[in-house]
Amino acid sequence: MTRHTALLLALFTLWTTELPAAPSLCSYDTYQWSTIEKRAVNRQRVTHPYSELVDDEVDPMTGCSVCREDQVELVLPNIEPFLVCHVVAPAIEATLRELIEEGEPIEQVVGYRVGMTRGETDKHGLRTAFSNHSYGVAIDINPAHNGLYDRCVDFGPRCRLLRGGEWQPQLHSASLRVNGPIVTRFKQQGFMWGGEIRGRQKDFMHFSPTGY
Repeated sequence: MTRHTALLLALFTLWTTELPAAPSLCSYDTYQWSTIEKRAVNRQRVTHPYSELVDDEVDPMTGCSVCREDQVELVLPNIEPFLVCHVVAPAIEATLRELIEEGEPIEQVVGYRVGMTRGETDKHGLRTAFSNHSYGVAIDINPAHNGLYDRCVDFGPRCRLLRGGEWQPQLHSASLRVNGPIVTRFKQQGFMWGGEIRGRQKDFMHFSPTGY
């Protein structure tokens, strides 16, 4: 049994269940990340027929798209509502509800937001691929206490904080712990934790099917 088994079983159930008809329209707000200016640029509103989605606008693992019409709002106790794709929404909602009821310190969850922040850069230094948040299949938990770091193959003093707050699991209860209930429960659901991804970045707030 692989770490994706729970998520894949949930997706199979959804794919083999009669789903509502696809919407007629796809709409979303997006941007590109400039690796030169270190900021979001080229903000735009995209609207086109849902039937004309191209490959880059659809997550190949889940079938979720960048369209706002594919997202649903989750309303949970004591946190601001947020959006995720309807395909992964049941697993995310059930897991978070259990954790909140058990008293885990979940202060904020960020889900769907569309932007080209991954992939190769073009000749202008702009990223060319959508993030997992763009499809609504990723969430960030307690970003104020679980930052995104680079220069961080292994976590230590040399890691550089890029976004969010410092990760201090020994000092702050809202920082996610390696073997803590939040990380463990989402991994059991088939999500990967950004604090365990390989490479030069560690994203301690982040969960998605791929960890990125």
